[in-house]
Amino acid sequence: MIYIILTVLVGVLCWLAVTIYQSSYKKRKAVESNDSSILQKSQHPFNKRMVKAPIQSSTSLIRYNEYLLSTTERMLCTAAGCVVLGTIGFVFYKNGIAAVVLACGGLYYPVIWRKQMIRKRKTQLQLQFKQALSSLSSALGAGKSVESAFKEALTDLRLLYPDPKAFIVKELETVNRRIENGETIELALKDWSDRAGVEDIQQFAEVFITCKRTGGNLVHVIRRTASIIQEKLDIQQDIQVMMAQKRFESKVLTFAPLVVIALLNFSSPDYMEPLYQGSGLLIMTTALLVLIGCYAITNWIMDVKV
Repeated sequence: MIYIILTVLVGVLCWLAVTIYQSSYKKRKAVESNDSSILQKSQHPFNKRMVKAPIQSSTSLIRYNEYLLSTTERMLCTAAGCVVLGTIGFVFYKNGIAAVVLACGGLYYPVIWRKQMIRKRKTQLQLQFKQALSSLSSALGAGKSVESAFKEALTDLRLLYPDPKAFIVKELETVNRRIENGETIELALKDWSDRAGVEDIQQFAEVFITCKRTGGNLVHVIRRTASIIQEKLDIQQDIQVMMAQKRFESKVLTFAPLVVIALLNFSSPDYMEPLYQGSGLLIMTTALLVLIGCYAITNWIMDVKV
């Protein structure tokens, strides 16, 4: 009992330490990014007016590479991770101390959840950006200017995404607002691409800025770039659809041994008893490591990038 209490206390202290360190690290990174963004904007060749009258602080905009977990999210993620790993530890070792030790690994689950949420937001923005490119290309093909095309795209996307909190709606509103306030569209797109961290948006912004600088056929270049990016996104969607069933099968195969071991423990405890004594513990540890390795390899294989 004393070992269990000590283990729980150590786990709680580790969680508090990780939480405090992450909070301080994020605040420090936010301050550094603020300073660097202000310096870059003041030195940017397209930003002569921005130095005199700042339009909007970039800290109030979404940075898609960052996701700050709320206290409730952090507690729920930690509890879920501890329960799952504790259950796995008890199933494989049938020992309370081993279950508690493995449950401490659930303290890392908030970090995994944060990465998943960042990936989810980027995926949503990427899919919504595809619709924005279609609307933008259609508006430019109709003979409208670039500034008018962005306004037309915002109007169309508000019909597709009625939620005002949709990422693409908020981003296009920001771009149009900056243009109305006298800021160049190149700087607005550059700031959006830097915050998004999505390859397609960054490539579109680079092509747009280069074309404006060199005086090329902006309408043709944007339409061609939009067509290429749309084809790439279509291929990615097709791959995701084809891999969806395989991902489900991999999850079933990963958790199937846990269910089998739990059922055997419940139905035939005497049959499983040798695996929880002596060399049987080594066998169970090896089986657990193999299961974790198979799960990691499966996720790595299915992470297909175009």
